Amino acid sequence: MTVEKKIWIASGLVSAALAWILYALWSVMNQLEGDPTQLSGPAEVDAYFDTLAAEPAYKIRTGVYVQSLEFEGATDVHASGYIWQFYRDGVDDAVKPPEGKVGFILPERVNVADGVIEEAYRLRQEDGELIGWYFEQTLRQIFDYTAYPFDHKTVWIRIWPNSYGRHVVLVPDFDAYPATGRDDVFGINERIVLGTWERENTFFDYKPSVLNSSLGLDRSPMQVGFPELHYNIVVKRKFANAFIVHMVPLFIVATLLFGALMTVTGKEGLAARHDFSTTTVIETASVLFFVVMLAHVQLRETIAGSELIYMEYFYFLMYFMLLGVAINTYWFVSDTMPSPRIVHYHDNLIPKAAFWPSVLAAMVAITLYNIAILS
Repeated sequence: MTVEKKIWIASGLVSAALAWILYALWSVMNQLEGDPTQLSGPAEVDAYFDTLAAEPAYKIRTGVYVQSLEFEGATDVHASGYIWQFYRDGVDDAVKPPEGKVGFILPERVNVADGVIEEAYRLRQEDGELIGWYFEQTLRQIFDYTAYPFDHKTVWIRIWPNSYGRHVVLVPDFDAYPATGRDDVFGINERIVLGTWERENTFFDYKPSVLNSSLGLDRSPMQVGFPELHYNIVVKRKFANAFIVHMVPLFIVATLLFGALMTVTGKEGLAARHDFSTTTVIETASVLFFVVMLAHVQLRETIAGSELIYMEYFYFLMYFMLLGVAINTYWFVSDTMPSPRIVHYHDNLIPKAAFWPSVLAAMVAITLYNIAILS
């Protein structure tokens, strides 16, 4: 077996091993960890209230049902559905909204004039009154795209009581859903269309208020860490779509660049057959650079304002590989400047055989780094 064949076999085995490691790391990144703040039933709500400094004066049972959900840009989500509240007779009369009024506030809604919140039903029950509202609103939230395309998004509907200064707390209406365990998906249309996303989980939780103003009230309970009810929808990006849109073009670019590198040779007959020249390789690298750059710009436009994300490291890797192939080619044919001996070994064999192991090793290192900073 020749030296060239041994090197190529070693290159193939190393590349296969690195590709398997990369796949395993992607599987780890695609896993979703549970939220420790998730409320699964009334007992957990009572335990949460036990941690508060003061007992709420009113506890209004509140439920949410989401019919549609659509991402509008990097920070806006358009949602529609129903929110209902139950007011007990003789207990919650002081805070019950009259007909035509809304018993809650969605503080993160934008484009209020284009949204809808209207009373849908008001039903008398044995010990109180159930009021339901239909809503259709655009909610503005901050999402973390760092792990793209393995990112999970938690879309929350943040609900305030529409009774300031009365120490009203909204509690989840668990009885309105068939199951509310940690792995149960509830309160959302089973046939909802999420485009490039898929449902993972739904849950209620409380987050303390972070207002730094009294809102003009003498004592605003919303100012001192008062519990705000959140209904959360956890969605996961469909990796196949992002892989086709971003990873496949990068893989094709890398393959074409490898093909250009394989034409680098000092053998006259082989060079003529491949039509090899330094200019041809550098022109190929230049064209591929603009392809990668345009794809990179398109990716940044979809996540405008976000920090450096996982996928972008692969674009930087391609920039480095494009530059590396151009430098290698110039060194190989240059007689005016010294070049490393490794470049001329067996007609540029080492750079050629090291191409895919280098690319995959860099991808594994990038993935490990991102797993470390995300954990």
